[in-house]
Amino acid sequence: MLATLNLSFRYQDETVLHDLSFDFGAFPVTGIVGANGCGKSTLFMNLNGVLRPQQGAVLWQGKALNYSKAGLMEHRQRVTTVFQDPEQQIFYTDIDSDIAFSLHNLGVDEREIARRVEQTIELVDAGSFRHKPIQYLSHGQKKRVAIAGALVMEADYLLLDEPTAGLDPSGRQQMIEIIARIAARGKHVVISSHDIDLIYEVCDGVYVLNGGKIMAQGKPGEVFRQASLLREAGLVQPWLVKLHSELGFPLCKTETQLFNALREPKEA
Repeated sequence: MLATLNLSFRYQDETVLHDLSFDFGAFPVTGIVGANGCGKSTLFMNLNGVLRPQQGAVLWQGKALNYSKAGLMEHRQRVTTVFQDPEQQIFYTDIDSDIAFSLHNLGVDEREIARRVEQTIELVDAGSFRHKPIQYLSHGQKKRVAIAGALVMEADYLLLDEPTAGLDPSGRQQMIEIIARIAARGKHVVISSHDIDLIYEVCDGVYVLNGGKIMAQGKPGEVFRQASLLREAGLVQPWLVKLHSELGFPLCKTETQLFNALREPKEA
């Protein structure tokens, strides 16, 4: 289980994370939202051990993270991160080699590598462009390759930084479906995003950060109904929640659910 306990982090004289306690095992998909500068990226770098808190701790299975080289290597096999820019995580010109890169470094058996690559190609729906050179892929396709490169580790947690940034509507919907498939396989997903509608739709739990502090936490329907709190954090309500709050529409997680609810004949 991935968690933090009273975690604080500062850059020189500026504290950017204040006494944060998260439980990322409480929900299959957890969202972290906040305005620019609220500390989301710094939090992710603490979670994967790139940064080390000055106070408090990142916890894995109830124990403080081991920052030795071996300890961090083991941790990053259990908790993998996909950055906003997929170019940061792509090293080869062909997809199969790129996805298998980390497994080769770990000395995994070739047959096991082949099995995992096939599995992740299917999971991120990359079969249609699998044999295209990576430089010819779209931004969204590169994101899916980067996610496959993380999933091939068969980690317990996947940290996604702005997974829908730069995607067109079709690519965004594909990303939503990929996240659902990952969670359905028993993996935990943690998403940091400005896409408030994405967080509302796909997450089971959400944290709101403001100035490096947790302002609210809980189920999305409960948190996102607090309009004044969201405004204070520099955020807006998801459009489905706003329809519920302003017009009394049923509170639904997706537009399909809303349309189906509105089509149902009302009782006389």
